[in-house]
Amino acid sequence: MSISRRQFLGCAAAVAAQVASLPNFVFILADDYGWTDTSFNGSKFYETPNLDRLAREGMVFTDGYSASPVCSPTRSAIMTGKYPARLHITAHLQGASNRLHFTRVLQPNARLALPLTETTIAEVLGAAGYRTACIGKWHLGAKGFLPSDQGFQVSHAGDEAGSTSSFFYPKWKTKVALDGAEGEYLTDRLTTLAVEFIRENRNRPFFLYLPHFAVHTPIEGKPEKVRKYERKSNETNPQNYAEYAAMVESLDESVGRVLAELDARGLAQRTLVIFTADNGGVVSREWKKRPITSNLPLRAGKGHLYEGGIRVPAIARMPGLTKPGHVCKVPILSVDYAPTLAELAGVSMKGVDGVSIRRLLGGAETLPRRDIFWHYPHYSPQLGRPSAAIRSGNYKLILFFEDNRVELYNLSSDIGESQNLAAGEPRRAKDMRARLEKWLHATGAQIPQPNPGYDAMRDLEPGTPSGPVTAK
Repeated sequence: MSISRRQFLGCAAAVAAQVASLPNFVFILADDYGWTDTSFNGSKFYETPNLDRLAREGMVFTDGYSASPVCSPTRSAIMTGKYPARLHITAHLQGASNRLHFTRVLQPNARLALPLTETTIAEVLGAAGYRTACIGKWHLGAKGFLPSDQGFQVSHAGDEAGSTSSFFYPKWKTKVALDGAEGEYLTDRLTTLAVEFIRENRNRPFFLYLPHFAVHTPIEGKPEKVRKYERKSNETNPQNYAEYAAMVESLDESVGRVLAELDARGLAQRTLVIFTADNGGVVSREWKKRPITSNLPLRAGKGHLYEGGIRVPAIARMPGLTKPGHVCKVPILSVDYAPTLAELAGVSMKGVDGVSIRRLLGGAETLPRRDIFWHYPHYSPQLGRPSAAIRSGNYKLILFFEDNRVELYNLSSDIGESQNLAAGEPRRAKDMRARLEKWLHATGAQIPQPNPGYDAMRDLEPGTPSGPVTAK
């Protein structure tokens, strides 16, 4: 059966209209950004007026989580909607070798790239008519596994690197293949490219993935901003690092520039903007022998499965969908973002672990009951120990692989994880552990094995104290 030219043009116009009506997506990912590194979440030192505005105009997830306490696994979860345990991307790239032969267990060797056989949200949206861009840190593979190999039609700065050697041009060129002007700040440069992408694609649906290198090390802020925070710094406030505060402000300005471009192009009403982080802030002394930030009242930070390592800022704004100033206490995880974007685009992602949070964005207060999980079977540079965790309702259980012990916390009354309830609630602890172990088996998670060469006299320095981290 043939169709007339008029019918063909009518069908083409209908398809074009359908594509034009699709929502845009801007996904901004901060690196090593703590839950309390924003004013709206309680910081009295950092200044984040643009994130505060996004929170007022959109909705805040108080219990937003990264899929891992370190970067690459979370990024793989965002791209695929799958748990890092299933992907076997459980450590930052180049971070899972067994050089530490004096550890109690031997950590598994994690994959060093996101397999091309995995379907990414960029591939799904690209097939649905979206223009896709990755501008910033990738950290999911080198040549052959770059953003351009994983569904992104536009890619800037993304490679296997987990950090830049400097935030100022031209020094950033040693690791990041990106041109700039003399003295230009990397966060600003990535933002300029993002703004240009929005401008160039304002008349078609787009997916902009903007994963910043900030606020990861090296800790380098613009001098004028550093001086500002040096004047403001107070040692009684555990957040007092002026150089880091300057980086936080520059990142916030990036968010403001993106929002301003959406406003200027009349795109704000049909664009979902998401801001979150790949893991919690760094509180260990790995950088210049000092903590970089403080995640209080949360315990610990990056590299640990305590709340400070995995609870992160999470904001979503889309006028007409999200309600201004709405606060949602339902836990969400990195694996939920891909199926959410897919649903809003009218397509689906099959075989994912995450669930669409579309109904939460629309104001619903619940999701179908579920447990959420983490698996970090490695020793972290921040002195975290191999572990896995489950959150069920308000309770969270952590299983430590070295000695097979568990810790149990009620987050509704003990957000700082100071009271281990495992001994006092053995039935709950046993039940949650059984569900965690069942999940580990179902996902094919790689489990650390006993080290036959373990020497207790040469053991690693313990990680964060077994007791709670408390404010002075």
